[in-house]
Amino acid sequence: MSRTITLAAAQLGPIARTEPRASAIARMIALMERAAHAGADVVVFPELALTTFFPRWYSEDQAEIDAFFETEMPSAETLPLFEAARRLGLGFYLGYAEKTVDAEGRTRRFNTSIIVGSDGAILGKYRKIHLPGHRENETWRPFQHLEKRYFEPGDLGFPVYEAFGGRVGMCICNDRRWPETFRMLGLQKAELVLLGYNTPVHYPLAPEHDHLQDFHNHLAMQAGAYQNGTWVVGVAKAGREEDCDLIGGSCIIAPTGEIVAQCSTLGDEIAVAECDLDRCREIQDNIFNFALHRRPQDYGLLTRAVPSES
Repeated sequence: MSRTITLAAAQLGPIARTEPRASAIARMIALMERAAHAGADVVVFPELALTTFFPRWYSEDQAEIDAFFETEMPSAETLPLFEAARRLGLGFYLGYAEKTVDAEGRTRRFNTSIIVGSDGAILGKYRKIHLPGHRENETWRPFQHLEKRYFEPGDLGFPVYEAFGGRVGMCICNDRRWPETFRMLGLQKAELVLLGYNTPVHYPLAPEHDHLQDFHNHLAMQAGAYQNGTWVVGVAKAGREEDCDLIGGSCIIAPTGEIVAQCSTLGDEIAVAECDLDRCREIQDNIFNFALHRRPQDYGLLTRAVPSES
């Protein structure tokens, strides 16, 4: 039985602060239709795909920020995505801001992603763990990065789901920079990692690295793919969004670390590749055969708490 699936990286161009969800969703459905025409089985959208990247603005008005969050999925506004999946026979990955209430009645806010089957059913959920940025208004910055203010770290760990004929994990944006993310998924024999990102070209803390943003983006994902023997699909929200330039480079990466398809613009675009999940065995059974070659007894530092700065 073939375990080959066709994946589509569905990059989005900028979403303005005033652009309604209905407009963003219509653009996403248009990409789904293009992907279906190209023979895709699964479509991957970016992080926070339904709105502009709102953590770039400081606000003390929680109601203003909460307007960017989803309180149910699907909702009346997002249901057309799920209906399109059923109509086109496509699974998809979606990143969004999630507001929920836990069993103790506490309001929780997460940077979240889900995978959805071709029947429109939600198959799995992930909440971003590695939150970058800062909490307070830092006026010297040309734009803010307030994920630590508006979200809390994910509480679901790094789950792997049986989906799309294989073992599928998820992560979001900054997670891709951390080798622990991919190793946690790799230890569960993930064969496909789906992720979305919103990454500025300009990094205010080290502007001398601005020219390396595209390189570092691919470097981290290619290393994660190769070192864990998994397919990786990384998808951007790209272009000039509210005076902030975001990188593109959305791509599909083989378990060997090779980029097999890549977007070439900073707008709405798809990149499509046929992916044989059995190719993961080339890596997982050989050079990165964890059972044979890992030495966890020597990795104690990896799980020790980092001393806090004074």
